[in-house]
Amino acid sequence: MIFSKAPHGSAAGREGLDLLLLSASYDMPSAALFVGDGVYQLLANQQPELVGGKNYIATFRALPMYDVEQILICQDSLAQRGLTREQLILDVELCTPSQIADVIGQSTEVLRF
Repeated sequence: MIFSKAPHGSAAGREGLDLLLLSASYDMPSAALFVGDGVYQLLANQQPELVGGKNYIATFRALPMYDVEQILICQDSLAQRGLTREQLILDVELCTPSQIADVIGQSTEVLRF
């Protein structure tokens, strides 16, 4: 599952998270990749209620409990947005774009949200 969109402009992030948790609950091998504006999905201290959104971001913390095998974030995307790993709600694996491309290449199905 690739998260590439910011969290509060559409329902894509919430829908992707729901599908990822559902897939993982059926013991399907699952990975979460955060690229581009998708890195904002994991940013701590968000207040979506201020713009009329629902706070689903904390639910990403459940990914390890659902045995999501890989949680990867593009280090270039973080750096381009002036963010650090310490600002995120999860301990994630920092990856280069080529490492992320390798994971995508080894996947049987790829969904982008």
